[in-house]
Amino acid sequence: MARDSTGKWVERAGSTGGGRTYRGQMPVNWYAGLAIIIVVGIASIVFARYQYQNPTSNSSTPPTVGTTWYAGSAFDVCGTQQPALAANATSAKSSGFYTTGQGVITISPTKASQAGTNATLSAFVDHYPKLVVTQNEVQLPGETAYTNGNLCPKGTPDAGKKGEVQVVYWSNALAQNVKPVTVSGDPGTLLFTQNQLITIAFVPSGTKVPKPSGTVVSALLKASLQTSTATTTPSVSTSSLPTGSTVVTTPTGSTVVPTPTVPATAATTTPSATTAPHVTTPTTSPKTTSSSKPATTSATTSPKT
Repeated sequence: MARDSTGKWVERAGSTGGGRTYRGQMPVNWYAGLAIIIVVGIASIVFARYQYQNPTSNSSTPPTVGTTWYAGSAFDVCGTQQPALAANATSAKSSGFYTTGQGVITISPTKASQAGTNATLSAFVDHYPKLVVTQNEVQLPGETAYTNGNLCPKGTPDAGKKGEVQVVYWSNALAQNVKPVTVSGDPGTLLFTQNQLITIAFVPSGTKVPKPSGTVVSALLKASLQTSTATTTPSVSTSSLPTGSTVVTTPTGSTVVPTPTVPATAATTTPSATTAPHVTTPTTSPKTTSSSKPATTSATTSPKT
């Protein structure tokens, strides 16, 4: 009987989940651990969001802060190259990525978040109003949006054919035998390079995407050469010029030639060819007196008669 009563007591204790004293205690450690997990999770989300919105870049990876690059761009819709994007330098210059027109994109990072591996096509697209360039869609400002699978419109060389977004680039317009490279995946991740050519196209699959037009290439080379000339023009130090020289200011890229100033020398006098030497002529003639005049004696001989 004693054994049976003990077993029943143990069974009742197990079914109640412990004694009254244990059930009345608050699980402080459990709640504290849960609170720590929540705080750490929120902090991680905030930090990740900040890093995404303010990415950093290796300061040694070009383009570095203060560098200015140029890239040529073109948009091709179903075989027809579209007009170049209008200039937006006034509104987007602070972003480090803008265009002055003629299809030339300026890459000029002003802070670390715009430099190095952050200098991508999306950095330009995101700061150009109503411009859309994604893996699945292309839309120029104020124009029709084209999505993968849409038919090319009438009046275009590829009318009636299904198109898709293709972004092709040439790494350097000045280099020879540069082959085109098609961007796979998100075109916004395309890194800019100096003198790069980029064509953003909506064309049928298998179409050979052309380079930007000769007008764009010429404008790109002109911008690059102007920047190169401005940064390589040597400065003339006035301390290295001869004493008395004059520095003449010339346009950018011109050669500065010091103009020597000839000092006047008072000690050297060149006689004039027309000036005759002065001769002093006496104005007083010597006076002849009787005492100085020799006497003349005339002998008179009378004939004798």
